[in-house]
Formats: sequence, structure tokens, C-alpha cells
Amino acid sequence: MTTTPPERTVFLLTHTGRRAALRSAELLAGSLLREGVAVRVPAEEAALLPLPDQQPGVQVVEPGGEQLEGCELLIVLGGDGTLLRGAEFARASGVPMLGVNLGRVGFLAEADRDDLDEVVSRVVARDYEVEERMTLDVEVRNGGPDADVCYRGWALNEASVEKASRERMLEVVTEVDGRPVTRFGCDGVVCATPTGSTAYAFSAGGPVVWPEVEALLMVPISAHALFAKPMVTAPGSVLAVEVQPQTPHGVLWCDGRRTVELSPGARVEVRRGAVPVRLARLHRAPFTDRLVAKFALPVAGWRGAAQR
Repeated sequence: MTTTPPERTVFLLTHTGRRAALRSAELLAGSLLREGVAVRVPAEEAALLPLPDQQPGVQVVEPGGEQLEGCELLIVLGGDGTLLRGAEFARASGVPMLGVNLGRVGFLAEADRDDLDEVVSRVVARDYEVEERMTLDVEVRNGGPDADVCYRGWALNEASVEKASRERMLEVVTEVDGRPVTRFGCDGVVCATPTGSTAYAFSAGGPVVWPEVEALLMVPISAHALFAKPMVTAPGSVLAVEVQPQTPHGVLWCDGRRTVELSPGARVEVRRGAVPVRLARLHRAPFTDRLVAKFALPVAGWRGAAQR
């Protein structure tokens, strides 16, 4: 007596505002379906994707906490914003995310649009590795460290405290592990993970940190101070940014997607997240090669030994 193996399912998340993404979703889903892998899509995207509901193997799910239940992989088609949206699904479900970059840089992506055939073949063969990336847990208190928490959030790349009005600076005091570091006026402060070191923190002048390094970053944005340098702290450190009472209100952004207003006197605490995001990896190339490729860095004239 033979038994039918359990159906394999991947969840597909697409930037439906891009024609290239829609076409890529059609090609990717079609190839996976022909290989016997079911494709699940969120209901809010289903009507925009060229995937009829009645097509065998296509599953349409309504919003909710069980959307990825039973899925072995989350494939995301889009740019950095879509990949960060995918990270929300990945963190909540624990399902590994495999990003296909259709944008410009895409450090979170593992493949490009031209790699769809390889993506399908590697997924079908389960030929990929999974790694965990550190996240941030973020708390906001309207007052000092003993005040009640009024907001809890998280981030994969960064949590940034920023000024809300263009004409006035934000006055803050920074803190590490319960001790004050310095006070300054600024446009904001970025608290980032190593994954986020190549994103907003990089634009603010922060260092590039290899993903394997466990650390937290604090990077001031346009600070007016003698000492306002980027800092790299221990992974177990607790970073805090206190918005001074006499300053205009600010705003907290988590990965540029989730936001909350900060009243004067608010305190933002950032620590290592309890729940990581799992990323599916197709390539074992060093991060150095990824850095050079993503930023198109000039390396002509290098005379080191070629990889074997």
C-alpha cells in the first residue's frame, strides 16, 4: 500500500505595485506548481496576481496569525521595503524567508530576478541553509526608566528616534547599560543590528558590521556635539535615548514601517530581541563579496589569492 507524501507549501509575498514583481510571481509560482509544491498567497494580493484561485495548488488565505501554518518557506519578491514586510511574517511564524530582490540594493535578498530558475530548483531540492538574524525589542516610556511602558515594538534593521519637525533639532541624552553617555541636539539617533548596519545606520555614518557579529549599534544623525560618534556595544547591552522635556516631540520608527509619536520627556529603550528572523540562504559566499556586489565597490588592482 502506497501513501501520498504530505503536500509541500511555500508562502509567496509580492510587491504588487511593480509589474516586474507580478511577472516574477507568475513565473515562480508556475514553476513551483509544476514541481508539485503548493503556493499560498495572502487574500489582499490574490486578486492582483496572475494566479487564478481555481488553479490547483494555489491557496488563498485571509489575514491572521495562521497564514503561514504548514509552510516550509516564505518567498518574497520586491525591494527592501517588501523584504522588511516579509520579515514581519517571518518573525511571527518562524518560517525562513528567502528574498528575491527586484529593487536596488537588497542586502536581505538572496537572489535577483534573473535567478528565478535557480530559486525554484533549490527550493524543490531543499538545497538551502537557514540562518538566524538578531532583532531588536523596543519599548517607549513617557518618563524615566520606572515609568509604565506605553509602546512595545521590534525591528530587524533599526529603531530610529527622529525629530518630527524640520525646523527644530531634537535634544536627547543617550544611555548605555543604565549609564548616561552624552547629551546633544540632533536630527535623530539610530539603534541598529548588524543586519541593519548597511541600511539607515550606514547612511548616517555608522560602521558596516558583519552579520555573524553579535552587537548593537548606536549612530547619531547630524548631531551637534563634540562627542557624537557611532558606538558598537555588546549584544546584551540596553541602549536608551531620552527625549528632553524642553524639546519638540519626536517620532520613533521601527524599520521605517512601524511608527509612534514621542512626547517631550519620552524614553526609548532598545535591547536584543527575544525572537530572531530566520533567513534562507542559497549561497555560501563571504559577506565581503556581498558587500562589494551590492555597493558596486571598486576592487580593480586587488592582488590577493583567488578563491578555489
